[in-house]
Amino acid sequence: MDVTLNEIADGNRDAVLALRVAPEQEGFVGSVGAALADAAAYPQANAWYRAVYAGGEPVGFVMVSWNIVPQPPDIIGPWFLWKLLIDKAHQGKGYGLNAVRQVADLVRAEGAKDLLTSYVDQAGGPAGFYRRLGFVATGELDGAGEVIVRLALT
Repeated sequence: MDVTLNEIADGNRDAVLALRVAPEQEGFVGSVGAALADAAAYPQANAWYRAVYAGGEPVGFVMVSWNIVPQPPDIIGPWFLWKLLIDKAHQGKGYGLNAVRQVADLVRAEGAKDLLTSYVDQAGGPAGFYRRLGFVATGELDGAGEVIVRLALT
């Protein structure tokens, strides 16, 4: 499986914006458009985002707060996996796992000791996905009440 993280540009923007999770997942993950709006609304979060590609087509989206000064409870960091979305037609193929591993490698190369993320702790949510990747709960909640988890990178 050849998964790459590609910049979003005029040539792929519409296809990336069209990516959607399954209806039952919408309470856990917002849209790509909403993520890009959040990135613009919170410039201090230093958003780094890419389209997740497999087989030459966009299958997902990832966004990270890149080496920021944390401002809890709203801006977590310094390295925070802010958004991960794999389109409903492409889930279960390892693309999300591969994308998170690539992000972890990228931030580790920049000197990160850990990668944080958060999730809604409800049935059907992504807790198991993050546990399989090695994320562990920090015991903290973010400003929206989401569980904060950490992946050690050292």
